[in-house]
Amino acid sequence: MPARSNRPSSDAPSQRQLKVGEELRHLLADLFLRGEVHDPRLRQVDLTVLEVRMSGDLRHATVFVSQLGRDEPAPEVLAGLEAASGYLGGRAAREMNLKYAPRLRWSVDETQRHVDRIERLLDEGLGSARRSHEREG
Repeated sequence: MPARSNRPSSDAPSQRQLKVGEELRHLLADLFLRGEVHDPRLRQVDLTVLEVRMSGDLRHATVFVSQLGRDEPAPEVLAGLEAASGYLGGRAAREMNLKYAPRLRWSVDETQRHVDRIERLLDEGLGSARRSHEREG
């Protein structure tokens, strides 16, 4: 009989992945807040780092960002993030004592767009329900 494993399924992130991802999220947010990323495309830009998902080997990170006041970050902001990826990954490795500098992949957070869509659908549904109720009443 095979030994039972207490490990989560392969799809679920490990505690280490979650911990490193959250620590990296805080570090990146602090670097942006303090203006320590010197790419001109990222100056005067209010970025929010919403989530960081680490690969199992901690060598790759998907960083979910949003730009204040926009549905999604401007293309030049995403280009600036890509250009700063090497610096930011190296900085993370040094400050977080990681064996390898994580390769950062930037992704636009779609959460707000989904929330807006759901709210719009709910409003439309409530509106049609009210009209239907008024016709019946």
